[in-house]
Amino acid sequence: MKSIVVIVALVLTCFCVNAQVKINQTAPEISLPGVNDSPISLSSFKGKVVLIDFWASWCGPCRATIPSVIQLYDKYKGNGFEVLGVSIDSKKKDWIKAIEQDKIKYPQVNDKAGWYSKTAEAYGVNAIPNTFLLDKTGKIVAVDLEGEQLENKVKELLK
Repeated sequence: MKSIVVIVALVLTCFCVNAQVKINQTAPEISLPGVNDSPISLSSFKGKVVLIDFWASWCGPCRATIPSVIQLYDKYKGNGFEVLGVSIDSKKKDWIKAIEQDKIKYPQVNDKAGWYSKTAEAYGVNAIPNTFLLDKTGKIVAVDLEGEQLENKVKELLK
C-alpha cells in the first residue's frame, strides 16, 4: 500500500512540475534569438497586449492558424498589440523557411532545443499550437483562445 501511495505522489509531482502557467500569473520571461540571431525578450513588449504563440514549422495545426494570427496582428498592431512567435524547431533552416512561406510579419524567436525547450517548459507547453494572451502589465489573461474569442479579448484589453 505504501508503494502505491509513493508512486501516485511521484506521478502527481511530475504533473505539477510541468503544470501550465495560470491565468493572472505574470508571464515567465522569454529571451531567445530572433531570425537575425539577436535576442528578443518578452519584457521588451511591456505596456502592450501580447499574444505568445508556441509553434513549429513541422506542425500542421500550427501553420493552419498562422493566417488568422497575421490578420489579427495587422488589424491591431498600431493599437498596442504584439505577437511573439516562439518556435521549437530544432533546425533554424526549417523555421526560417516556414516564416518566409507563411509571410509572418510579427517578431519570431526560436528555441532550437525543441521539446526540451526551457521556455516551453516554463509555460507548461506539452502540445502545440499553444497560445498565451498577456495584458499590458505582462499577466496571462487567457490561454489558447482562437478566432472571434481571441479578437474580442484583444479589443477588450486594448481599451
